[in-house]
Amino acid sequence: MLLNNLKPSKDKINTFLPIGSIFVIFAFLDILTNTFLDHNITSFLPQKINYFIPLLLGYIGFYLIRIELSGNRFLDKLNKNINSSNFNAFLTLLILFIIIKAISPLVNWLILEANFIGTSKDDCTGNGACWVFIKVWFNRLMYGLYPDAEQWRVNSAFILLFISVGIAFFVPQKIKKYFIIFLLFVYPFIGIKLLSGGSFGLVYVETAAWGGLSLTFIISAFAILFCFPIGVFLALGRRSSLPAIRYISIGFIELWRGVPLITVLFMAAVMFPMFLPDGTFVDKLIRVLIAITLFEAAYMAEVVRGGLQALPKGQYEAAKSLGMGYWRMNVLIILPQALKLVIPGIANTLLALVKDTPLIFVVGLMELAGMIGLAKTNPKWLGMAMEGYVFAGLVFWVICYAMSRYSQNLEKKLSTER
Repeated sequence: MLLNNLKPSKDKINTFLPIGSIFVIFAFLDILTNTFLDHNITSFLPQKINYFIPLLLGYIGFYLIRIELSGNRFLDKLNKNINSSNFNAFLTLLILFIIIKAISPLVNWLILEANFIGTSKDDCTGNGACWVFIKVWFNRLMYGLYPDAEQWRVNSAFILLFISVGIAFFVPQKIKKYFIIFLLFVYPFIGIKLLSGGSFGLVYVETAAWGGLSLTFIISAFAILFCFPIGVFLALGRRSSLPAIRYISIGFIELWRGVPLITVLFMAAVMFPMFLPDGTFVDKLIRVLIAITLFEAAYMAEVVRGGLQALPKGQYEAAKSLGMGYWRMNVLIILPQALKLVIPGIANTLLALVKDTPLIFVVGLMELAGMIGLAKTNPKWLGMAMEGYVFAGLVFWVICYAMSRYSQNLEKKLSTER
């Protein structure tokens, strides 16, 4: 009888909901005051017991508010998602309390006790992060060893790219194709000429001086631009009815997928020049760009192939019945449907590509992570690795999150489900 009276129910919601809410609020107040004020509401209890009191109070509170079909939309949603059972309630409270306990030292190190003003390591006092390190090295982290007087060229190249891409999103469909042609076939030459110079009155800047976040963007943009179409052709080739094309595509894909990227980069940067004829020179950056593009194209091909295989045979037969040839059928009917199905896989491959760019550091190219590795070895800034890699991690997270959100919006926009 006592257990039945203690079991939450819709009939007793006016009793159990307020009492349960008080227990949950009290539990969170206790953990918050302990974390930020270094004081417990239940400090009068023994320390070993006191440590588990917030978890126990929260658990009791969650049990009391676990009322099925209460009629309260918020309460029903909460119970369904994080309080559907005793185990889920315990796990939810444990995770929330761990997060709360971790916030205080993290905020202290990142902001409250951090140093933002100064010009040297000596200006960094206290136990917080030394963001002075990022401030002093910011220019190098963005542009690498690119000459200061010529950095406007890097800015101009990226501004032109962003403007072109931005306009392409809003212009009518008839005009959009011209912007796509510009981005694919014209802009690369303009961008390379701006960055490298050597003509039109621009000072020549060797690729060894390119670096920082700008080099990360250059490699990512180039590889994304070319690995996608190559991957599509490889996927079509792997499903081709012609044995020669099919086996060549399979061999290419399996070869590149079976070798680590770091090995591919080493071969492109160190071994490949040994096989070139005397007097022949291919810039290291170009070799690395081609290597990363072909490597990622193999993975892209398998993602696209998954989409092609997911389509029913009826789509192919319907296109053929309309008299469409192979290329027209694939361009107009098959690929639009297949690519729509694998947007998450394509986005995942491109995100991996962006995060793989720091590996070029092993062949002597200094992108963002490479410049941080160089900066932290400077005798004047020893011990600043943590700040550098936190900054790099935040930058990569922002880039990848933006790409992820765009892919989700694109997937939702192209969805035909109702």
